Amino acid sequence: MKTIKGPAIFLAQFVDKKAPFNSLDGMCKWASDLGYKGIQIPTWENFLIDVDKAAESQTYCDELKGKVNSYGLEITELSSHIQGQLVAVHSAYDILFDGFAPEKVRNNPKARTEWAIENMKKVAIASRRLGLDFHGTFSGSLLWHTWHPWPQNPKGLVELGFKELAARWTPILNAFDEQGVDVCYEIHPGEDLHDGVTFERFLKATNNHKRVNMLYDPSHFVLQQLDYITYIDHYHEYIKMFHVKDSEFNPTGKKGLFGGYGDWFDRAGRYRSPGDGQVDFKSIFTKLTSYGCDVWAVMEWECCIKSPEQGAREGAPFISSNIIEATKKTFDDFAGLGEIDEAYLKKILNL
Repeated sequence: MKTIKGPAIFLAQFVDKKAPFNSLDGMCKWASDLGYKGIQIPTWENFLIDVDKAAESQTYCDELKGKVNSYGLEITELSSHIQGQLVAVHSAYDILFDGFAPEKVRNNPKARTEWAIENMKKVAIASRRLGLDFHGTFSGSLLWHTWHPWPQNPKGLVELGFKELAARWTPILNAFDEQGVDVCYEIHPGEDLHDGVTFERFLKATNNHKRVNMLYDPSHFVLQQLDYITYIDHYHEYIKMFHVKDSEFNPTGKKGLFGGYGDWFDRAGRYRSPGDGQVDFKSIFTKLTSYGCDVWAVMEWECCIKSPEQGAREGAPFISSNIIEATKKTFDDFAGLGEIDEAYLKKILNL
């Protein structure tokens, strides 16, 4: 067993033009004052980290890490969800996802993909320079538009989609392997890796690449009505990152899983602040601790009702209250009888 580290916070959803959310110093002080011990940094926010500099300069990385440490914080992981998304974008989503890409590669899907792949390789180097072993990202998607197969998917379509996805990711995975860093895909609706079966498809397509791992976020599984507790039994050896995010699923006679094209507030499945939804975090923390998962518990705020400020304030004590200090002894050790005595054991068995 292993005690989960935390509490930590993912900074992405709190970025703003106003202080303290517009500078690394401001966000570090804010997070530290709230009781967090770690921050997860989104690499697409240049004011938090310059990926180009981080890939080129150990001095820059040492100074960045030192600044974070000066606030009593650790960098838990870097995140590249945006860049990972852009590694694989189906043409149906080109216009929407172009807004995430640098202007120089917009309206040019091939150039956008190439930029994303090269940026991911730089993130791998940055992670190692910062002394990090795990990295969080999205897989992107070539197949999401086919997940409800009507009209029917032609035979071989899914296999070809995962073959192409693996081909795009293999150079990135190799780059991370050179740096000794695991790639943790957030298993997420909208991505080709959105449940256990699709994770296994991708793992197989990459020839079981040893750097393929996962970021576990139970909120996405509530929305899919997937058993997120048993999921840990199946995949605990791959779980290297953990987002503490809540959600709820409240279907009615008018709407269910598909949502009726409503906004987040009006959907049957919606994200909530930790503790406000339906996720059984006590069982999750118990499972992850029991399996010895070496993870940071990182609060991710996405709620359609509660403010981010309140969510952040409540997040640190919520995580702390769920972290289990893994025991190093059994409660009835006092009744133990010391070393193995084979003669004594035979006597008990009347042998």
